[in-house]
Amino acid sequence: MTEKCAIERRSYPPGQHGQARPRISDYSTQLREKQKLRRIYGLQERQFRGVFERAERRAGVTGEALLRLLECRLDNVVYRLGFGASRREARQLVGHGHVTVNGRKNNIPGAQVRAGDVVAVRERSRSLVSIQTALESVEGRGIPEWLELDKVGFKGTVRALPTKDQITLPVNEQMVVELYSR
Repeated sequence: MTEKCAIERRSYPPGQHGQARPRISDYSTQLREKQKLRRIYGLQERQFRGVFERAERRAGVTGEALLRLLECRLDNVVYRLGFGASRREARQLVGHGHVTVNGRKNNIPGAQVRAGDVVAVRERSRSLVSIQTALESVEGRGIPEWLELDKVGFKGTVRALPTKDQITLPVNEQMVVELYSR
């Protein structure tokens, strides 16, 4: 969302009848929240639906379980630790086999990490320029409390699973739950 964004310049829809009456239904706001969450984590609809169904089967609040499952994906943890400059780059690093979990190579971006897991960059991949620059810029972004980073050893530890308070996203996850509950 920049100044060039049409939504920012005009608060009404395009077209001849755009200013007549705004049509913002419950469904459109729920869909917008779901799409926002999907795009933040870079998932396709089918992948996102699968994560939601797993969250629905878990005990507790479905929205919080959904956010926890999304945050504990391996590609997201690699991004949060600062090995990748973006979630897309972190996903590519995982997919190309540059990351290990508990000493074993893992190339599945959607793999779930658990408390106590050690996520590290492989020995031969530590000299990659993209990883070096991403680690230098991680200080400005910050590392969540539920993760611990060892910059010298190119590894990070998952201290505990994240709570709702530790996940700071501009998303109302309850709207996503309501959308899928239709």
